[in-house]
Amino acid sequence: MSIGSALLGAVLAAASVTSASAVPSAVVPGTAAHARAPGATAGRWVWPLSPEPEVVRQFDRPDQPWLPGHRGVDLAATVDQAVLAPTDGRISWTGVIAGRSVVVVAHPGGLRSTFEPVTATSAVGTAVARGEPVGTVTSTSGHCAPRTCVHWGVIRGETYLDPLSFVGRSRVVLLPLP
Repeated sequence: MSIGSALLGAVLAAASVTSASAVPSAVVPGTAAHARAPGATAGRWVWPLSPEPEVVRQFDRPDQPWLPGHRGVDLAATVDQAVLAPTDGRISWTGVIAGRSVVVVAHPGGLRSTFEPVTATSAVGTAVARGEPVGTVTSTSGHCAPRTCVHWGVIRGETYLDPLSFVGRSRVVLLPLP
């Protein structure tokens, strides 16, 4: 098989996964494979901001867990804008980290969504349904300054995943052939 045929096959395979609304699992050389949550599809997750926000900064998986990267996505927002549960879950933690208010929502399948700078509107332990408010954007300046943005992370165990893959907007990245 030629390299061109292999690349075309990879693109078509990625397109079929995206069109089927499945959450792709990224496998990066040198890291463990990242399985997706059972039954987690783009149709079961919604954007945490409404209307669908501009993505200010994409997810950038680090080559190793301790190296630099961007472990989530930054979404354009306004101060006091409602932040919504992207899927059903339970508020599992709220507090301040590094001077920023953070809300964590635990979802079925071992996934957690993190949002900052966001002040919780419900107490820890509160069940939330997809699309229900979990907090509001605060005026804390962040790394999007002078703009206001929400950093949305999705974590399974200790592994950060691309949140855009859960709403059907992940980037297709072609890796070199072995």
